[in-house]
This record gives sequence, C-alpha cells and structure tokens, in this order.
Amino acid sequence: MQEPHVTLDPRGLDPVQRKLRGPLEDQLTSALQAATERVRAGYAGEPVEQVCQRLLDETRSGLHPDIAAGFNPDMDEFCRIAVAIVRGTNA
Repeated sequence: MQEPHVTLDPRGLDPVQRKLRGPLEDQLTSALQAATERVRAGYAGEPVEQVCQRLLDETRSGLHPDIAAGFNPDMDEFCRIAVAIVRGTNA
C-alpha cells in the first residue's frame, strides 16, 4: 500500500494554522500512517465502513487532543484507504 499523506488546504486555515501548515501536515501524516499500519495488522474481515471509522479513530488517538478535535479529514480519502485494506491492495 502506498503510504498515505495528509495535505491541508491553505484556504481553510486561519493565519496561525497556515504558518504551522508544514508541521501540522507532518504530524497528521505520521498519525495516519501509524493508524493505517495498526488497522491493516488487525484487520479481521470487517466491512469497509467499520475499517474507515477505525482509521479515523486510530488517527485521532495518535494526535494531541487539541489537534485531534480540529481534525476533519476528507472521509472519501479515509474510505479509499479502508477499501485498500479490505481488498489487501495498494491504495
């Protein structure tokens, strides 16, 4: 599976978030990649919707609570990763 990556749209960020965009993207990407590995390793035939929700929960659990609370990812991308895990293919 290709390593997932989080890219923040600068248009949706406030000035402070724009200034911290690179480090935020790095932290979010790291949490998503770790979550993807954990979910993939623990996958036991669950449906895509459940895998997608677990990816979100696992990603948020790897973030500082303030960052996790403000993290509203593109769920289509999370579900694309979930489908790849379910199919056992590269995303």
